[in-house]
Parts: sequence; C-alpha cells; structure tokens
Amino acid sequence: MNESAARILDVNLNRAREALRVIEDYARFALDDRDAAAAAKSCRHELSGIRAALGGDALLAARDIVGDVGRDTKSERELARRDEEEVVRAAFGRLTEATRSLGEFGKLHAAQAAAAAERLRYRAYELEQRIVLRGRLRQRFGAVRLYVLLTESLCRRPWRDTLAACVRGGAQCVQLREKSLPDGELLRRARELRDWTRARGILLAINDRPDIARLVGADIVHVGQDDLAVADVRRITGGHILVGKSTHTVAQFRAALAEDPDYLAVGPMYDSPTKPQPLVAGAATLQAVRPLTDLPLVAIGGLTPANLEPVVLAGADVLAVCGGVIGADDPEGAARQYIASIEAVSAAAPSRSPGCAGAGEG
Repeated sequence: MNESAARILDVNLNRAREALRVIEDYARFALDDRDAAAAAKSCRHELSGIRAALGGDALLAARDIVGDVGRDTKSERELARRDEEEVVRAAFGRLTEATRSLGEFGKLHAAQAAAAAERLRYRAYELEQRIVLRGRLRQRFGAVRLYVLLTESLCRRPWRDTLAACVRGGAQCVQLREKSLPDGELLRRARELRDWTRARGILLAINDRPDIARLVGADIVHVGQDDLAVADVRRITGGHILVGKSTHTVAQFRAALAEDPDYLAVGPMYDSPTKPQPLVAGAATLQAVRPLTDLPLVAIGGLTPANLEPVVLAGADVLAVCGGVIGADDPEGAARQYIASIEAVSAAAPSRSPGCAGAGEG
C-alpha cells in the first residue's frame, strides 16, 4: 500500500472511531437508550475488524501528525455547537463521510474491508435516523409505565371523560384502538386526540394505521402480527414515528426483533376478555425474551393491579391496559392503582442488568 493511501485510511478509521464514541455516549448518557448505545458499540467493534483487515499497524506507522497540512484548519462552526443534538448530528456526518472514504480507498488494498466499510456506512444511516429523528421520542417512551388502549365501546363513561381521567391517573401514553370506525371518523378522532395529547405532553399511538398516524402527526404506530412489517410502516410514516409490534411467542418475538422496531409488546399475560387469544403467552414468555434485547417491552393482556407483580418481575417495562382502566367506574382511580402497584413492585425488585448501555469501557 502506498503511503498516501495508508494515511487516508488511518485518518478515516480515527474519524469513524471517534464519531462512534460520541454517538454512543449521547445514546447512553443523554438519551438513556440502551438499545441505541449497544448498536453504536457494535459498530465500533465492526470498525475494529475493518482496521485489522486493512493492516492497522501498517496504517499507524504511516501516520504523520507533524506533516498533516489540515491539522490546524478549523472553521468557526466546528469550534461551537448549539446543543447536544447538534454535537451528535456532526458526529454522524463525520461517521458517514469517513466510512465512504474507507470504502473507496480500501478498494486499493482490501476489497473485503472496503465492502465492510460500505455495510457500516448503511448501518450508520439507519442509526442516525433512530437516534436523531426518534431519539428523544424513544426517551419519552422509555419513561412510560402505563399505556392505555382507548376503544369507545369499552368505556363505561363518555370516551373523552375517560381519556381525561386516565391521564389524571397517570397514563403517559394513549393508543387509539378503533377497529370499526369509518376512515373519515377515525381520522377526525385521531386529529382531536393528537391536539389533546400534544397540549398535555402525552404520547399518542395509533393502532394498525400508519396512514392515519402520519396524517395527524402521531408519536407511535402499533402493529400486530397480521399487519404491515415495521419497514413498510416506516416507508409510510417516515423515520420520525416510533413503531411497536405485538408478539405472542418467542419465535414471533425473534422475528419481530429482526424488523428493528422501537419497542415490542408481549402477550397476553393472562386471559383477556378484551382480545381473547388461543394461546396465553404469560410471564414465562416475557422472561424468556427479556435477555434478547434492551428495547422497551410492553406487557399486555388481562393485567390487573393484583396480578401484575410476576409480569413486572419478568422484565416488563410498560404495562398496556384497556378494559381494566377505561371500563372502570373510576378510570382515574383505576389508573392510579396500576401506577402504584407498578411502582411498589419495581421498588422491591432487583434492578435489571444495564447491559451495553450501562457498561464501562469496551
């Protein structure tokens, strides 16, 4: 390898490695997003493999700090950042530019390494969308404990009163789940809910309908096993809306995880009169899939304040409830009972291992 190519590869390996550290730190400490931080860490390990394939020691030997004519060339914009998000956006810019250069100049020395750099560049594009567009939204969803599914026919009181009561009781995310409304009425109601939830800082999810979610600017689309794939939902909504997916078995969970959702639902935990299922997944299924991901896990189906303890202990981050809250005489009181039970169990439970996002160096 000639010296100029070696210097180009060396500097771009450094740029990419440094950018990934900035990205990982942002995901880990600013967003508290275990999954995104783990993805950035995985990219750093991929980059180490590319460096080895390119002959890292030979590149290091070619490094010439003193003779680098661009070392002290800095624009005013590079020396100031407006906020943390601008820092991470700049890091992604360096990462994608560096991996492009690695891919091109790597062709002169190791085609396999060049191809790996190309794959890493596309991973960076996906990670940028996840962290920059959805990062703060994922952070907000990570703080949710009670996720209420709103279906008018199951409300004991008028649905608007029920919604307000649920939120007063502590619900932080509301899903519009109306299977039988005509499209026009569904869109009208979704718009009303979007205005109401946005004014109160509540997350709005739309069940099954990415088109409606996009039109109203919802925060989340939730899809089931028979609905669109996560990638197809994102083609409709764009990359700024969270996508969650329901699963009922370990096999379904593994398949859904490969689709790269923002969270996964597991259920039913118990027999549910709201949505009967031929198979009850139970807390055992939740416990089996918990080690597979750092994504938030939503438990759903038949949950009550009295039976949620084994579900929370099995690894549920969020509890999704329908009839237990909206069908109650006192939805506000019912929501408060769920929140109090979740907090009591969580306080007594051992903390979950922080995994990659909370680990030290490496």
